Amino acid sequence: MTAQPPQTAQTAQTAQPPQIARRPLTYDAVVGLAAADPAVVGLVLKGSRAHEGMTTEHSDHDLYVVLADGATTALTGLAGHRTPELDLVVLSLDEFRAAGMPGFERYALARARVVLDRLDGGIARMLAAKARLDPDEAFRDAGGWLDAYANSLYRSVKNHRDGHPLAARLDAADSVRFLLELLFALDRRPRPYNKYLEWELARFPLPGWDTARLLAAVDRVSATGDVSAQRRLFTRVEPVARAAGHGAVLDAWGEDLELMRPE
Repeated sequence: MTAQPPQTAQTAQTAQPPQIARRPLTYDAVVGLAAADPAVVGLVLKGSRAHEGMTTEHSDHDLYVVLADGATTALTGLAGHRTPELDLVVLSLDEFRAAGMPGFERYALARARVVLDRLDGGIARMLAAKARLDPDEAFRDAGGWLDAYANSLYRSVKNHRDGHPLAARLDAADSVRFLLELLFALDRRPRPYNKYLEWELARFPLPGWDTARLLAAVDRVSATGDVSAQRRLFTRVEPVARAAGHGAVLDAWGEDLELMRPE
């Protein structure tokens, strides 16, 4: 008999339990397995399939499998599974509660869809908490994003003045990123990924902002670095930021504010 090589730590992690390996790893199959497993307390679908109207033929299923803390289940063998159809994250309830708080995943979870909730709405409440920045967090973040926005705007205008068109356009594009972070923080919301920006604003407009005009300004500034457009946008942002209590951030720029305002 030929001796079998010992199982390494790597193969132990990637090997799937027989009862799971026999089934095709489709979204429906995993949902069925999870629904039959008492260790699973929640299933959460994120990404394009959680955004109505955004699904395409290329969309996979991004699924969180949430396990009770300390639970042992064969489903842990699926952690990290990724195919063009299915992307799985298997994690404990404590890990799920902390996911995106803060972090890049926050927006995805803020707009995620609950597939299974065995905690009497507890999974849904966790998602709702991720969708809303607390007041102190929002104020702190908004101040930082405002300063970053002003910095990129100032650099863009100055580079345009000094004959550096590429640098001016790049700084303008940076300013748009910081501006969007600022505006969503002021509304105590995580900024959507670029893919979902129009989707988000069409369904959940920013208070006090005309969505079509804002998107048109963002499009023009990011595409061309138009200095006049940047300055007009700043005249809209400045009073909003001051009304939210961030005047000191702007006043720290002193006379340089005049370069950001329309001539």
